[in-house]
Formats: sequence, C-alpha cells, structure tokens
Amino acid sequence: MVTHSVAGPLAALLLAGVFFATQSEQFLSGGNLSLVMQQVMVVGTLALGQTLVILIAGIDLSCGMIMAFGSIVMAKLAADSGLPPLLAILAGLAVCALLGLANGALVTFVRLPPFIVTLGMLNVAFALTHILSDDQTITALPGELTALGETFPLGHTDVTYGSVLTLALFAVFAYLLGCTAWGRHTYALGNSPEVARLTGIRVDRLRLGIFTLAGLVYGIAALLLVSRTGVGDPKAGTDDNLNSITAVVLGGTSLFGGRGLVVGTLIGALIVGVFRNGLQLMGVGSIYQTLITGVLVILAVSVDQISRRKAAR
Repeated sequence: MVTHSVAGPLAALLLAGVFFATQSEQFLSGGNLSLVMQQVMVVGTLALGQTLVILIAGIDLSCGMIMAFGSIVMAKLAADSGLPPLLAILAGLAVCALLGLANGALVTFVRLPPFIVTLGMLNVAFALTHILSDDQTITALPGELTALGETFPLGHTDVTYGSVLTLALFAVFAYLLGCTAWGRHTYALGNSPEVARLTGIRVDRLRLGIFTLAGLVYGIAALLLVSRTGVGDPKAGTDDNLNSITAVVLGGTSLFGGRGLVVGTLIGALIVGVFRNGLQLMGVGSIYQTLITGVLVILAVSVDQISRRKAAR
C-alpha cells in the first residue's frame, strides 16, 4: 500500500512524466527511459545510503566524495597495481565502509554534529581522491569493473545490470526497514534517541552501524559509477552529495529523522532524473536544470516543515 508520504512524490513523478511526454516524442521511448535509469542508478544508490543517515536525524555531506575515493581505489588497484579485479572491488568497498565508520565514530563517541563531521570528511576524501589518482583519469579498466554497465535486452529496450542491482538494493532495504527489528530500532532512534535508549536499544552501536552501512552503500555506488563511465574519474562526485540529499527530501523523508521510506527515495531520485532528462530534451540549459532542482528541494522541505507543525498541534 502506498502511504501518504510516498503518494505526493509519486504523483509529482507521474505529472512530470506526462508533461515531458507532451514536450518531446523521445521522452517515452525505451532507450530514453533506460538512459534515465542509468543516470539515476548512481545517485539513487548514494541516496539510499543517505536515507539511512537522515532517518536517524543525521546528514552526510561526504557521500559523493567517499564514492569518488572508492571508485579511484578500485580503478587504481585493478588497472595500475595488477590486483585481481574482485579484490580491487572489495578493497574499494572496504575503504568506503571505513570512512563511513569514521564518520559514525566521531558522531557517536566524540559527540560532534553530523554536519561538521561529514563536511570535514568531504574534504578528507576529496584530498585522498586527488592524491591517489595524481589528478589523472584511470583508463583501461578490466571488464569485471565495468560489467554492471553492460546491458541485456528487455523487450525492445536495453537495460543495464547496474540498474537491476540498484532496484534490488532498494528492495532489500525496504524489507529491512519495514519488516525487521533493526528497521524499527532505526526509526525509533531517529524519533528520539533518549526514548530509544530507555526502551533498551543500544543507540550508540546502532548509530555507528548505520553510518558504516551507509559507507558500504556508497562503495556500491562507486562500483556503479565506474561501470557506467568506464574510467576512474577523480573529478566525479563533486555535487552528488547535494543530489543525494535532494532525492531523499523529494522522496518524502524528513530531514528531522524518524520518518520516511526508501521507496520514496527511489521516487525522489527518479524525479530528479526525469526533470533533468526532460529539460535536456527540451533544450533547457543545465544551469536552469539546477535552478529548478533547487526550487523543488525548497518546496519539499517546506511541505515537510508544515506537516510537522500540523502534527505537533
């Protein structure tokens, strides 16, 4: 059943689809919709990790650069160091999880605000990315690193394996958050850490685990990024932190924590992808695409704030 928090974003996505379909005959073509999903799979996966952090009333400004660093680790080890591709991928995932763990440890044990911690980590990951890559794009990657960017036919449309992996990840986390004790504890922590502690939830361990898990998800996004582009690009991820937050907010997850669904985040990522693709087909410049995205975020946050005030009355 579609809940109220998802109904609004879903209606917005459908309206956007109808509008752009009337503006461009290419919009509803199978190839274009597949392209939208390819564009969404990286930011959508990042937004999935971001959702976990925001659900516990945190925020992660470092996710895009953690992803970029993970992608460079994978590409560098596989292409330049001769490490077996599978081990290179595992190393990249582990590095991203460790950076997520570092974020969680500073927030949990040093009691620093998530905004400050992840802003600092953004700069750390940015520097490490450029140091490790020597500001050079890494090419000639083995096929194992780009396999998720390959396609298979579905009807008359070619679909990437990475898109399927993204949808599978959303399905897994929808189940974990909606049907397990871990999911209930996550929502409880976001609603009130003190109440969660008094009910027996080990809030510190849970918070640390969620930041670490989010880092691992960023690592999967790094693999999807490499698969889609076919290179290790040190300039990647520079604005994907904001894009991920945009997707989460547009999907109806509250920035104040404790409320939201991962399916909403997927819808939010699709809204961003559909708007950018549709506006591009209409010939609208990229700067105006960014402007419209910013307006959408402000509207979504305003709706969230208004609904919270009404609920508090």
